[in-house]
Amino acid sequence: MQILLLNFLFLLIPFLGYFIFFDASSYRHFNLIFSIFATISVICCMLFPIQLQSGFIFDLRYIPFIIIALYWGFKSALIPYLAINIYQLLIGGEGIIESFLFSTVILIVMSLCNHKFLSLDIKYRILFSGTASFLSMVFYLFTLSFWAPFNHGFWILSIYVIGTYLLVMLILVSMIERLIANIREQKLIMQSDRFQIISELSASVAHEIRNPLTATHGFLQLLSQSKSISLQEKNYVDYSLQELKRAEKIVGDFLTFSRPQYENMKDSNLKEETEYAKNILMPYAHMYNVDIQIHFHNSLHKYFDRSQMQQCFINIYKNGIEAMKERGGTLEIEVSEQKRNILIKIKDSGIGMTDEQISALGKPYYSTKKQGTGLGMVMVYNAIHKAGGTIEVESKIGKGTIFMITFPV
Repeated sequence: MQILLLNFLFLLIPFLGYFIFFDASSYRHFNLIFSIFATISVICCMLFPIQLQSGFIFDLRYIPFIIIALYWGFKSALIPYLAINIYQLLIGGEGIIESFLFSTVILIVMSLCNHKFLSLDIKYRILFSGTASFLSMVFYLFTLSFWAPFNHGFWILSIYVIGTYLLVMLILVSMIERLIANIREQKLIMQSDRFQIISELSASVAHEIRNPLTATHGFLQLLSQSKSISLQEKNYVDYSLQELKRAEKIVGDFLTFSRPQYENMKDSNLKEETEYAKNILMPYAHMYNVDIQIHFHNSLHKYFDRSQMQQCFINIYKNGIEAMKERGGTLEIEVSEQKRNILIKIKDSGIGMTDEQISALGKPYYSTKKQGTGLGMVMVYNAIHKAGGTIEVESKIGKGTIFMITFPV
């Protein structure tokens, strides 16, 4: 029993390691971090196997291995896979070939189940992982029966292995789901606080700034029409007017961060809003040989500020078009429903972004464009947040970017 509890403690290493050394800002690298710590768990379990009175020994090495394969697929599971087989080769003894073959089957089968597993709800993921653990151990015991004595001790081993793996797997997957949910909630709280500060700042300052800007802009326009100033002085005035226009645009972006205007609130299935943004940007898209395609399959409705949502789509579409301006392409917008959620996927085939750039999206004054202020994406995140939605971004350099927006109904 002591060794069993020690093995269970080893399986908690990924959780303890993540809580001690990392926080919510590391969520984008969560799979790599968890895989490394899980590999440490695998090695520790192999170092301290559980020995039964019947003479059989077993350990819990395959639990973190199966978990990594189910959650993060083939590449991440290669780390514990290599650890299992290299360590088994170093210690030698019987069962090296059997261990290699069994771990290879687990790697392939569980990795193939990765996408199906992630598409399930939380409770079904827990059940799926328990079933995967159960069937894996049944398969392991079946292969073991060909060369191990098939006696009373073997049946005791079977009960211990299947029962332990099933129970521990259910506990650990439940903990992982809770951990992931907590990290996401923490990020949402941080985003909410940031958006609240921006909203209060924009509401109290933007109007006061716009008034003197408007007056200054008017006087400079009159001055630029004067015949008493030199050509060089007129150039200075033109530069000043350009900078004033840029300042007015920034103030306008700030104004969109204020609270939703109730006269603009509307119950909609988002068809008009997505098509409105497309129609607005069609001339701009044609300039860069970009085709905009909308695939609409949604009957659910959501209550939101129509003006903000239109501007939200315009900003995302515009970024997608600009990402493809070098060689053109297709901007695909898909609006669908899943259970009680409206799903919006906006995909381009542009230059893409790094993980660091993705994690910085939505922060004020951060932009991947030289002339960008970053406030457009802040407005996007803010509008989606106020409508009760979430936004996720996937991107690869040279392959494009996907914005996935979810609105619960």
